[in-house]
Amino acid sequence: MVNAAIASLENRLKAEASALGFAACGIAPAADDPVRAERLERWLGEGEHGTMEWMETRLHHRRGPQSLWPQARSVIALGMSYAPADDPRNLEAHPDRGRISVYAQGGDYHDVVKRNLKALARWLVAEVPGAEVKVFVDTAPVMEKPLGQAAGIGWQGKHTNLVSRTHGSWLFLGAIYTTLDLAPDGTHADRCGSCDACQTACPTNAFPAPYRLDARRCVSYLTIEHKGPVPEEFREPLGNRIYGCDDCLAACPWNSFAKAAQANRAFLPRAELTAPRLAELLALDDATFRKVFSGSPIKRIGRDRMVRNCLYAAGNSGDAALVAPVAALLNDPDPAVADAARWAMARLT
Repeated sequence: MVNAAIASLENRLKAEASALGFAACGIAPAADDPVRAERLERWLGEGEHGTMEWMETRLHHRRGPQSLWPQARSVIALGMSYAPADDPRNLEAHPDRGRISVYAQGGDYHDVVKRNLKALARWLVAEVPGAEVKVFVDTAPVMEKPLGQAAGIGWQGKHTNLVSRTHGSWLFLGAIYTTLDLAPDGTHADRCGSCDACQTACPTNAFPAPYRLDARRCVSYLTIEHKGPVPEEFREPLGNRIYGCDDCLAACPWNSFAKAAQANRAFLPRAELTAPRLAELLALDDATFRKVFSGSPIKRIGRDRMVRNCLYAAGNSGDAALVAPVAALLNDPDPAVADAARWAMARLT
């Protein structure tokens, strides 16, 4: 294709992406970046990924797009906004309620983003017969955040997440790898400046330095990825956060430009997940848990880990009304749940 034809294709591609609900779309080269790869290797070597062994096992694929797919020539980086209508930190003032990260209050983003990525990929192949594509959302060994920066849709902020001048910190990311040679949009400049709002907002001091996250101290890791009892030093700082944490994202000043994500109805919060009562969650058995969280990314952590998290929140609540539901879990078959119940009971009585 001549340059004019490529430019026309890219403009139409971005228009189609917008029609499919993507708030951001940019193009980056598919060549591996040795600097990004070295940073990842150093982070893993220092053990700051905790027990997420899957990040090590496919390290060779995470070095860059062509390490995963040598035929790739371009990366189309995309983002869907899930900006909340209200500051998610407001729920801190209601300790009898559980705080669920904004991204998990609606439908499972993996399904929504991947469905629309596939639609965009089909459109691209129809426009350019013979083009090859692969789509990725979160579960593959793809470094979406640095690729998003390389494609110009934002920059990787001091909290290590992507930040957009238009959408703040609230973007679900996906990528399409293609054999097409598309013109890159250029890397986005870092706009964090001297701001450290995300660093100081972290309740567990999970940032040993700007642009560096120690996952072992991160509330999202502790409540979602970590199995077994949470170390005691982190239980009180968890507050009433029972699934993930939005504090470092919500603190970012660039969010003042973000608008609530009304276009993607699948991301609108379910009423029962915006401010769930701890007493009700503590009573969940496995069957009820699976029913309540059907279609939600929360379902993957299982009943035991969710109830464990809710017990820490109950222990932090100071609410005597939670003594009875906590007591009912003192002899729970799951050791981590029983341990959390004993800790919560000691705090409440």
